[in-house]
Amino acid sequence: MNEQDSCSEVNATQLLNQLERILESDPLIDEVGFIHPSQFVTLNEETGHSEPSSNSSVLQSADDVSKSRGSDVDASYQVTKMLWSKDHKLGISTHVLLPLYKAAKHAFMDAIRRYKMLNGPYETMIESSPCTLSSCHNSVESEVMKHSRALLLLSSDFGTAWHSRKKIMSQMRPLSFFMDELHLSALVLSYSPKCENAWSHRRWVIKSIAGKCSTLEEIVGKESELVEKITETSKMNYRAWNHRTWLVSYMSTEQVLHELTKSRNWAGLHVADSSCFHYRRRLMLRILEDSSHKEENGTIRYNFEIHQLWKEELNWDEILIKRYIGREALWLHRRFLSLILIKRLSTDQTGTTMNNDLGMFLDNELHLLGSCSIIPDSNFEDYQAQALYSTIYMLWLVKQIPELQGLEVQKKLRPDKVKVQLNEACPDRSFLWDYLVGFMEASDPCARES
Repeated sequence: MNEQDSCSEVNATQLLNQLERILESDPLIDEVGFIHPSQFVTLNEETGHSEPSSNSSVLQSADDVSKSRGSDVDASYQVTKMLWSKDHKLGISTHVLLPLYKAAKHAFMDAIRRYKMLNGPYETMIESSPCTLSSCHNSVESEVMKHSRALLLLSSDFGTAWHSRKKIMSQMRPLSFFMDELHLSALVLSYSPKCENAWSHRRWVIKSIAGKCSTLEEIVGKESELVEKITETSKMNYRAWNHRTWLVSYMSTEQVLHELTKSRNWAGLHVADSSCFHYRRRLMLRILEDSSHKEENGTIRYNFEIHQLWKEELNWDEILIKRYIGREALWLHRRFLSLILIKRLSTDQTGTTMNNDLGMFLDNELHLLGSCSIIPDSNFEDYQAQALYSTIYMLWLVKQIPELQGLEVQKKLRPDKVKVQLNEACPDRSFLWDYLVGFMEASDPCARES
């Protein structure tokens, strides 16, 4: 039993060496997959290698393995079923994940232990290594980076491995090293797209090179493209969108406008993904921030271009609301747009002009409410959700415009008709409309008298 365990440990170590050789020999590997052993035969046939021994990309250490197994053919076939690499793609057999992980963890922990010793008291460093301090230190650092890379491909949430790479990279390193870190984290995300440690590592890299890299704008653009690529296959990926939202602070004004235009098509096809709309809101806030910095004497002036941008976004959101019935993310996005528009109109203008603009805006919203309150098919739950969301939105909106509350608004809302529609759609939520009417009556004595 002990002999078998020892042999298995040797094979796992040899396999780890082989994995690390593949990673070293092909630095452009951009995807990792975990494959059932039975699929390796199909992969070999597709690549034109019917015999396992002909696949040189995975048999680099077959001779080493055969020495421990005693059979060249058996060892070659075994390694072929464990690792596969071609066209910058890497496949690892699910059959060996556990022993390979244990071997990688053991190698990494041993390397990190020696690294800590070298960074300890001077006496310990001298006793622990007969070689010169600098060369030994570089050698151990290289082992930590090599073993941590293999370990993270097998266990993406191994925080100590991520931290060790940050610690080593925190020393003076050329830009190429940081680009390698971006590549490694992208490789991890290829099989674990919601790995928070990988996303956090990418943000750490960008922070580290910000202000020191002339190509930061290009890097940020590629980061945004990576997120878009990942979200196509990993739906509702909050971590990916959160990373993209974080990138906005590093974007140029031109990039912000480009991202706002580019993300519209994606959002229009994924209306249930609220993270995408949150990203658009961050972009629009960045546009407001840039605009406020250009204002003179610290005062906010009405900006026609921004006003047009907001109107276009509101019109686009209305089109989506009518096209995709009962999607709450669209109504939440409309709240943001309406709130900013109301604040800007209230701040930038005064008197009759402000009331006219707000009145026109409210008329449009009331018209939208009327169309969304119609329920052509009571059995279709999305229409019921649409009526509910529109009523809640109007309740929220009226509270944002106290100047327009009162009798005139009540007449426009036609509460009796809408209340009947809401009762039919959502009888358990009809109290919302009663609250809305009561709120308006309480805010205007004239409304109560009428």
